Amino acid sequence: MCYGYGPSRRSLLAAGLGLGAAAIAAASPAAAAATPHHPGKKRIPRDQISIQIYSVRDDLAQNYDATLSYLAEIGYPKVELALGYFGRTAQQLRAFLDGLGIRSTSSHDGISPDDAALDTKISNALTLGQSYIVVPYLNSTSLDEWKGWAERMNVEAAAARSAGLRYGYHNHAHEFTTDLGGGKTPWDVLTSELDPRLVHLEIDLYWAVTGGVGRGASDPVGFALNVIRRAPQRVLQFHVKDRHLDGDMADLGTGTIDFRRIFDKHQVKEYIVENDTPDVTPRRTAEVGYSYLRKLRY
Repeated sequence: MCYGYGPSRRSLLAAGLGLGAAAIAAASPAAAAATPHHPGKKRIPRDQISIQIYSVRDDLAQNYDATLSYLAEIGYPKVELALGYFGRTAQQLRAFLDGLGIRSTSSHDGISPDDAALDTKISNALTLGQSYIVVPYLNSTSLDEWKGWAERMNVEAAAARSAGLRYGYHNHAHEFTTDLGGGKTPWDVLTSELDPRLVHLEIDLYWAVTGGVGRGASDPVGFALNVIRRAPQRVLQFHVKDRHLDGDMADLGTGTIDFRRIFDKHQVKEYIVENDTPDVTPRRTAEVGYSYLRKLRY
């Protein structure tokens, strides 16, 4: 099967981590109380700012063209695709995006069911002018299944690399908290089995911090930094998503995650705005996220 987003990401806060809202709220102050990183002179270049269009999926369902148009108006130079092409071919979507002056440099695509589907996925990515293909979601309590997925991702990544594309994996929180036996987690499997010469990581900072909370880390942001530092795979993309004190997702700059501290320690090629559950409206989430990243100094 082809892997999409699966169950509600918010539901993983309780179900996947085995934590109630009270436990999450109790753990969050440790993150908020961590010594903040003071602003510096570094900034994120505009051409490295993107948005995962899953954040604006409700607007996309109403009017895809108008939604992509307002993302361009806000100032986004690029987007990360998901959810298909909404009735267009890859070539037609490329022409539409070109007309808006916006690029699709990355996409969320599940593991292909066969080699023919993989060829199509790679061909579409090249047509769209992408640099990255990213697997967005996998979940299982089976050690063998995670190993099988890693093996298949290495095969797909080799094919992508031959075509000039980078192939990555995007985390949630359960990779850090699921016990596959003997204390081994899915993240242990992925980081040991995925070929670092072929597969990179797209670290979702909200989920990495939430994984730290689930592991009982006194400093969840520090946990996320350790995830980045210790992985043998290169971290080339961030999903930049904030976290309210109660553990829910937040528009950028309105939550508890110290992004300055993270960005100062590790810079990436793409900083991708995301909020699965917009605080006000999808457009407002997009506006707040772009403004936050443009103004941020670290």
